[in-house]
Amino acid sequence: MSISLIAREIRESGTLLINEKAAILRAKGEPVIHLGGGEPKSKAPISAILAANAIVNSGEVRYTPADGIVELKQAIIRYTEDFYKIKVEPENVIASSGAKQAIMIALQAILNPMDEVIFPAPYWVSYTEMVKMCGAVPVPVTPEDGTFYPRMKDIEQVTTSYTKAIILNSPNNPTGAVYSREFIKEVVEFTKKRGIYLIMDDIYHRLIFDNKVWTNVFEFAGDLDNNSKVIVINGVSKQYAMTGFRIGWAVANKKLIEVMRILQGHQTSGPSVVMQKAAVGAINGVQSQVEALRVTLQNNRNVMMERLAAFNGVRPTKPDGSFYCFVDFSYYEKDSKKLANFLLDKVRVATVPGSDFGMEGYLRLSTCGSIKDITEGIERIKWALDPDSPNELYIGLRKLTRDWL
Repeated sequence: MSISLIAREIRESGTLLINEKAAILRAKGEPVIHLGGGEPKSKAPISAILAANAIVNSGEVRYTPADGIVELKQAIIRYTEDFYKIKVEPENVIASSGAKQAIMIALQAILNPMDEVIFPAPYWVSYTEMVKMCGAVPVPVTPEDGTFYPRMKDIEQVTTSYTKAIILNSPNNPTGAVYSREFIKEVVEFTKKRGIYLIMDDIYHRLIFDNKVWTNVFEFAGDLDNNSKVIVINGVSKQYAMTGFRIGWAVANKKLIEVMRILQGHQTSGPSVVMQKAAVGAINGVQSQVEALRVTLQNNRNVMMERLAAFNGVRPTKPDGSFYCFVDFSYYEKDSKKLANFLLDKVRVATVPGSDFGMEGYLRLSTCGSIKDITEGIERIKWALDPDSPNELYIGLRKLTRDWL
């Protein structure tokens, strides 16, 4: 069978792969604890459910404009005014089947073969593969100081005449790092000077802890005229716990959005009208659920950090936001895929290898689950890596492991 050269280079999503493995084990009745997931456990807002039900019950489930229905674009415009303090027009907005598709069509619209796209490491697993799917070259940049906070000089060192775009994700997946206002300002000024695109993946921007401050890129980028090269990505998946609804969006200059609309029209014809109506319900509905989720995630983060702090040999970094902890397990095993598979096989704890995010020796642990899952999951990992250390799960785990093996 003949497969394209580009397709041969694309790796499977590590997060989706671990979800699939965990689901298979659970279906067999195995007591899996999932610390690898990237979706909140809370339910979608009732306003979203009612809006979706209304269109389904009407029976009028039809095609929509490729860039989204009027009601959703209006809701996104209001959202943009509220959070970004900038007025945009419908022509500046495109709704997509998830934030992932919004990023994908943005890259397709701006990249030529061999163009380069820079993003800080660790990075979301799909950035590298999306860039490669466009025939372009991903350029991860790892901060030299060993932290999760990139510096402008790190980016400048890898910028070349082929650089077409920079992607920033703050709060970051997988680290939860929130980039400073000064850094965002520096990147905006640098991209303006070099004439390159800046893609802001803001999907977690409302899930920030400890009074950390998220930076609005338009504070430095200015208005969205046709010369603007700022692209802002957002969606309903994370903040409204609506991952399965698959609605995201992009805000950018009108010429770019028009190209993205054409591309999307040929790919999906536009997102589902049912899911778009649900997104309208969520964005226009009561917003207290977002704050409740943020508080829950912050509490879960605190519990996980307490448990990890008592775990000899691991080095956790406290996340500023999102729902992930990116933890250094290299003391026990530098091959993160090997370690993740070992933990799933031995103690039925699902994690995501750090290598998928561009940093070996780490595991991404999710704080989306219950306190019970977080507590027991860390205890299982502790026992698996250091079975001589006493803890309350030792006897039970020894029996469970014997049964599994």
